[in-house]
Amino acid sequence: MAGLRAKQKADKTRRILDAAATLFRREGYDSARIEAIAEMAEVSVGTLYNYYQNKGDILVATVAMEVTEVLEGGARIVANPPLDVAEALRTLIAQYYDHSLVYLSKEMWRAAMAISIQQPETPLSRRYTDLDGQLSAQVVRLVETLQARGVVHAGVDARAIGEVFFNNLNMMFIEFCKVDAMPLGELKARVEAQHAPIARLISTVKIV
Repeated sequence: MAGLRAKQKADKTRRILDAAATLFRREGYDSARIEAIAEMAEVSVGTLYNYYQNKGDILVATVAMEVTEVLEGGARIVANPPLDVAEALRTLIAQYYDHSLVYLSKEMWRAAMAISIQQPETPLSRRYTDLDGQLSAQVVRLVETLQARGVVHAGVDARAIGEVFFNNLNMMFIEFCKVDAMPLGELKARVEAQHAPIARLISTVKIV
């Protein structure tokens, strides 16, 4: 019975998040109504409020769903990365960026970022920060894996370099979200160009 309740809860949660993502995209985060989300998800408004206190909760939960899937895909890459620093970074970052607009629009990302900055002590903001921390840790693990396989110099501080890579890709993603007209391909190209010199410096394999 407990297993059935858990399955029903997971199903309702997913329906709510899918409905919210659809309406946030269609109507805009500010304009979308809780009642409309509940109706599309085929749950009562009361049930929705049992799961989430407000739209901000729903938005951050959608971010969490997105990041969870990204981390799962990233884990497979980190477990068996290309044995070239630049290519490994490009592959992992492409996994992040390609998935970033599956559930969320740029406008939704901006709203989530604003919540995390404007309300830094709230559970919503702490959750957002924790998700960033998990992504950063995964980039660090990529550098550590490459180092363990002899592709990155042994003397390199894998944690520091991994955090540098993440901080840059994250800041560039923020800039991408600010500009509705910027295509994903441009974001990838700019980040790859910025990471390439560092990748060459830390790599044990010198490309002529």
